[in-house]
Amino acid sequence: MSERNGRIPAVEARSLSFSVEAATLLDQVDVSADPGQFVGLIGPNGAGKSTLLRAVSNVLSCQEGSVSLHGADLKSLPTRDVAELLALVPQIAPYTQGFTAFELVLMGRYPHLGRFQVEGSADDRIARQAMRLTETDQFETRTIETLSGGERQRVFLARAVAQQPQILLLDEPTSNLDILHQLKILTLVRQLVDDGLTAIAAIHDLNLAARFCDRLVLLAEGRVMADGLPEDVLTPEMIELAFGVESAIYREPVTGALAVSLIAPAGNPATEPGIAQESVSALSTASTPVGASEATSAAR
Repeated sequence: MSERNGRIPAVEARSLSFSVEAATLLDQVDVSADPGQFVGLIGPNGAGKSTLLRAVSNVLSCQEGSVSLHGADLKSLPTRDVAELLALVPQIAPYTQGFTAFELVLMGRYPHLGRFQVEGSADDRIARQAMRLTETDQFETRTIETLSGGERQRVFLARAVAQQPQILLLDEPTSNLDILHQLKILTLVRQLVDDGLTAIAAIHDLNLAARFCDRLVLLAEGRVMADGLPEDVLTPEMIELAFGVESAIYREPVTGALAVSLIAPAGNPATEPGIAQESVSALSTASTPVGASEATSAAR
């Protein structure tokens, strides 16, 4: 267990390693999140983001390393205590055919119920409030199988919110959502974090990750390549190294948020020599260049 700035991390993973057959999915990974912090996991497909979230949530047992929640070793905590502390929203929703959206969200209250205890009016109220926050109350009486992938994903987020965890883990929370609900869901998570929740999310969209997260952890081939403020992690050099793509980094002129423009596959012989430079020049005329030490928090 370690302390930073006199605070014990809400989540701390140390030296996590996990292999399956001949593939190494996590290789001595260290990741942490302070209370009230939104940490984004970014990286190419197969980088280890989902595996890391499953390890932190105790769904997956790693061959090496340890995870602690608020300083307590994850393996030593009773399952009920873990469920009260932590909620996971998986990328692929589990099979829940036959349940209505409200019944599913109400399941988030189970960790707070005693043995043989049934949900009461307070639990109903919390579940309905979670559905209002995620704009899923309109699906209350519909069974899960009648909802679209994006609607179902929002219902599972509502269940996690109803659980009232201290730590929220999200695996690609915007993958099935339209652009409106991508913004709404990440804005909601940001608000919950500002109110004291700790969140760790795997996010493919680099622009959304830069806009909403306090810190970014860049993973590639099961290893941490970079960990820090968005402007320190999202550099053209790091993006090319991790994703094999040439890019330009700039400030979006309307919101001032950090933004990434993808130009071309790195080393693409079909790309004419002047195109990348012309693209960067065009961006610089309409936006603010990014310095290595500029803060992003004011842009949210």
